Amino acid sequence: MMEVLHALKSEISKVIVGHSKLIDSLIIALLCDGHVLIEGVPGLAKTTTINTLAKALGLSFGRVQFTPDLLPSDIIGAEIYNPKSGEFVVKKGPIFTNLLLADEINRAPAKVQSALLEAMQEYQVTIGDQSLKLPRPFFVLATQNPIESTGTYSLPEAQLDRFMMKLLVGYNTKEEEILMARNVALGIHESIATVLKSTELLSLQNQLKSIHIDPQIENYIADLIFASRKPKMYGLVKLENFIRFGASPRATIDLHKASRAHTLLLGRDFVTPVDVASVCKEVMRHRIILSYEAEAQGISTDSVIDTLIETIPLP
Repeated sequence: MMEVLHALKSEISKVIVGHSKLIDSLIIALLCDGHVLIEGVPGLAKTTTINTLAKALGLSFGRVQFTPDLLPSDIIGAEIYNPKSGEFVVKKGPIFTNLLLADEINRAPAKVQSALLEAMQEYQVTIGDQSLKLPRPFFVLATQNPIESTGTYSLPEAQLDRFMMKLLVGYNTKEEEILMARNVALGIHESIATVLKSTELLSLQNQLKSIHIDPQIENYIADLIFASRKPKMYGLVKLENFIRFGASPRATIDLHKASRAHTLLLGRDFVTPVDVASVCKEVMRHRIILSYEAEAQGISTDSVIDTLIETIPLP
C-alpha cells in the first residue's frame, strides 16, 4: 500500500510543480474520508491539482463553479415534472459523484453553501420528500480566493467546521516557477495514470485503525484543543484576549485521524508528537475564531497555533 501512495504522489507531481505539502495534505484527507477547503490567490493551480487528483484516483468527478446566481437545486438536483407520465421525477445534480470540486465556494450566497451541509455530514441529500444516498467514497474539495471581498460571501463557522482541513497555497519557488513556465511554453503535458482504485482507497482507510496512538499522544491532542478554548488554564494569558472561540470537538476527532494518516503516509505504524504538530495547523486554523483585538494587531490563527505547539509540553 505504501507503494501505491508513493505512486499517487508521483502521478500528481507530473502536473503540479512543487506544492508537496498541499499534495500530502490532500492524500491525508482522502485517507481520513474528510473534506478540504483550499485557499490561495488566483493562478496557483488549486483547481488543476484537484483535477489531477481525480484522474489519478480513477473516481467519478464533478465540478460546480459557484456564482452569485447559483441555486441549491443547481448542486443537489430537483424534482422535474414529466408531462408524459404526469409524475415528478428526480433529476440528480452534480453532487452525485465521488469527488466534487466546489470552485470559488465563497462566491455563492449562504443558501447555496448550506446545500452542501447535509451532503458533507450525512453523505446524503434530500430532494423533495426523498433522501438519496451519495456514492462512496465522497469528498468535497472547495477552493476560495482570499484577496477579493466584492461579490463574495464568507463561509459561516458551522460550514467551515465541516471541512476537515483548510489548506493555504502559496507561491512556488523561483526555480519551480521557471520549470512550470517552461513546461507550459513547450506544451509538455504528461498523461496521468490511475494508480489507486476506490477499493484500494477504502482498504487504506481501514488500515488507519491499525495505527497505534498512545494515550499520552491522545492527551497531547486534547491539550492542544483545550488550550485554544481556555488558554489561561495553560499559562497562555497573552492569548486570552485574542481568541473568541476555540477549536470544536470535530477538531479533536480530525486531529486524531489526521495524525494517524500522516503516520501511515510516512510508513510508520505508531503516532509521534511530530505527526500531531505536522497536521495541527491544517486541522485547526479554520476552527479558531479570533477576536477583533487580534485582527487589529495582525495576529493570525497560524501564529496562535504556533504558540500552542511551542507552549504545550510534549509527551
